[in-house]
Amino acid sequence: MSETRLENADNREVRVRERAYHLWEADGRPHGREREFWERAEEIIGMEENPAAGRLPNPMARSAPIPGVTVEEADIQENYGEIPGRLTDQGDRPATPKPRARTRRATKPRQSTKKQ
Repeated sequence: MSETRLENADNREVRVRERAYHLWEADGRPHGREREFWERAEEIIGMEENPAAGRLPNPMARSAPIPGVTVEEADIQENYGEIPGRLTDQGDRPATPKPRARTRRATKPRQSTKKQ
């Protein structure tokens, strides 16, 4: 049984090597990207070996409703698709703070520092 596994592994490695070489040639024989072509070839060979792997049903997906759970339909906002204007969705406050109004202070007359 272990010989069969070794033979299959050797056969797979040969197929991956050949596929990686063909991918490398088709891409213009770029230098320094051997690992990338090897990984792409492994993925392609894996898909060829298991063509129905992607067609298996997802065990986490449930098509039947969960008993006792009701789902409410979402309400569509009144301004759906419209820009809300100056107000934001953060508590309906203006987007930027307003500048403070400047008030004039009563100025004290400056004392002269010159000696008389």
